[in-house]
Parts: sequence; C-alpha cells; structure tokens
Amino acid sequence: MGIIQNIEKLKAKIPEEVLLLAVSKTKPLEDLEEAYKAGIRDFGENKVQELTTKFESFHDDVRWHLIGHLQTNKVKYLVDKVYLIHSLDSINLLHEIEKNFKKANKIANTLIQINIGRETSKSGILEEDLEKFILEIEKCTNVSVKGIMVIIPVGDEESNRRYFKKTKEIFDGLKKNEYKNIQMNILSMGMTHDYVTAIEEGSNLVRIGTGIFGERNYNLGGVNNE
Repeated sequence: MGIIQNIEKLKAKIPEEVLLLAVSKTKPLEDLEEAYKAGIRDFGENKVQELTTKFESFHDDVRWHLIGHLQTNKVKYLVDKVYLIHSLDSINLLHEIEKNFKKANKIANTLIQINIGRETSKSGILEEDLEKFILEIEKCTNVSVKGIMVIIPVGDEESNRRYFKKTKEIFDGLKKNEYKNIQMNILSMGMTHDYVTAIEEGSNLVRIGTGIFGERNYNLGGVNNE
C-alpha cells in the first residue's frame, strides 16, 4: 500500500478533531510530497538539522514539529522555522529557548514532555518535578506551553492504556489552573502501534511514521517516537 492510501486509511479511523502528525524523520522529500498530496500539512522531525534542511526545500504552508530530544546548542536554528517543539524537557532547555526566541522577538510554542514511565533511557519531566518546572515557565516572556507530550514505555494494550490515562489525568489537572504561559490544548500521545488506544484515552495529536511511510531503518532514526 502506498503513502497516500495509508493516509486515507488512517484518516478514516482518526476523528476530525485529532491532528495527524506525519513523522517524516529520515524520509526523503519525495515521500513527504506524497503525504502532502494526501493533505498532510504537519510533519515531525527528530533532528534540528533535518528539520531546517527540509524547511528550506519544501512547501511554505507546512508546519514543522520538533519531536526529538532538543539539545540546547541547537535551539537557535529553530527560530522562525519550528511550529511546535514537543520536547520541552528541562529547565536548562527552557532557559535556552527563552533566550533565543526573546532575542528574535518571537514566541516559542512548546509541549512539556513528561517521562510518564519514569524510564532512565527517556527524556522528560517527572510528575513530581512539574510544579517547579511550571514556576520557571511562568517567569518566561517568550515561551508558550500548549500542552503535553509523552512517549510511553513499550508494553501491551493494558499498560499503554494505563500510561495514557495517567497522562490525561495530569493534563486535566493542569487545565483546571490559570497560568500566564501555559494552556492545556494539545495532548500529544500515541504512535503507529497504539494511536487507537491513545485517542480513546484523550489524545488529540498522534505521531505516525511507520503507519504512513512504511518501515524505516531505525539505526538512522534515533529514538522511536512514531
């Protein structure tokens, strides 16, 4: 099945209010063009260099999402190019984003990445550190948090559902509060193998790579977050 057919099949399963983000890391522009023809305008990249290269060479109406771990020394390259940073995962990174976007007089739209499975191999804020993190976000002038992103531990449907439920509880808890820089509009959870469960548990943005573009070489792709 081709890319366009894959997208049509996904769109038939995904409710209209859920955003389908095409994870295009390591994929050539020809593949992205196929997805674009099928109506995709949101593309997710893991690496800053790949995102900026594709930004320069692809359609102007595309919204680029940075979904991989973001190193502080790469933040400056994202100004004016990234639509949404999914991986705000530390106070150091927060300060670096604030500094670079302030310099350009721009607002960085971000999601807080939560390490819901408490995995040492994954980035993200632990639940008990959220309060302190939020206090730092509220001091910023050029960082806007739009919601939460998670990459859950590999497991069966039951454990997936448990992690998604827990994330949605945190999301709903934060939504009840009034903040200056934080709104809980986007809940980015769910990938090719578990997006149906994620949507059932409240996700409104799913990150699909393999389900659109087919299998990839994971040696090139870094962390599996699609």
